[in-house]
Amino acid sequence: MRLFALLAVVGAAVAAVLGLLTFGTQASDRPDRVPLAIAAPDALRPAAEKIAAHGGDAVAWRVDTPAGARAALADKAVYGVLELGGSGATIVLSGAVNPQGTQVAQQVLAGAAAALGGQARVEMIAPASAAGRTAPLAASALLWIAGLVAGAGLVVLGARSGLRATPTQRLVLIAGVSVTGVAVVAGFFALWDSTLPLNASVLGYLLLIAFAFAAVQGALLRYLGIKAMAILGPLYLIAPAVAGQVPEMLNPAYRALLWSWTPFRFAAEGLRSLLQGTSSAPDVALGLAVLGGLAVVGLVAVGLPSRVKVVSPADSSA
Repeated sequence: MRLFALLAVVGAAVAAVLGLLTFGTQASDRPDRVPLAIAAPDALRPAAEKIAAHGGDAVAWRVDTPAGARAALADKAVYGVLELGGSGATIVLSGAVNPQGTQVAQQVLAGAAAALGGQARVEMIAPASAAGRTAPLAASALLWIAGLVAGAGLVVLGARSGLRATPTQRLVLIAGVSVTGVAVVAGFFALWDSTLPLNASVLGYLLLIAFAFAAVQGALLRYLGIKAMAILGPLYLIAPAVAGQVPEMLNPAYRALLWSWTPFRFAAEGLRSLLQGTSSAPDVALGLAVLGGLAVVGLVAVGLPSRVKVVSPADSSA
């Protein structure tokens, strides 16, 4: 009876943790200093300053020139721009921005325009299709799963056969699953939307994501064995739920404890910029640095010589 009670408690505890870290991110989201910009000529500067004075903690307004505001939007420093002019107001959005950020920006900016007594027209820069909005996070999740299944499969097969994979074999597996995983993702991109670019930049970034994920997974599986699944498995559930949102909509606790380090956000947002043709956005360079660092650390950990003697099939049959 004690065993059954313990299993019941463990099951409830796991459900509580996963519920807190997955559904909890969505249930507790609220706007917190969402970055938006107001662009206005000198004659309308007072009106822009008046709008910026409202919004409380929910919005972080930035009053700028039209050129400066659009540059900030291209860098994803703001999620939308309200341009004031003699012919009316214009809401400027970008398909390279996280869709949730764009949605929140459009709602707030439309309300601000209505407060001025008019209805703003909407201009979308680098418009994204439904597939373009979905693809970055989907690709990151699929590449994580590909590496996870391959790495865990190697551990299970090794345990059943009594053999221990060599560092070279592990590196070959990482390279193989990275290439094949990217091929699968590229196939989905072509299937979902043939206009999505599959150029060298996009494919190279996808390959970096795959290598980084598979290398980190391979390192943990090498040193922890199948126990590493207790870490790697929940990450698949937790990280996408967090990475799919903009940080300004997350509870501060989730923002600090999960969003700040999850590799999925670096993968998804850098890829989003490349797919929408905004390769100069800072999140591309940041993603290259973070994912490149993960790949190097993971590959070094996987490639270190093993202290345990590797038994070859020939030796085991002797």
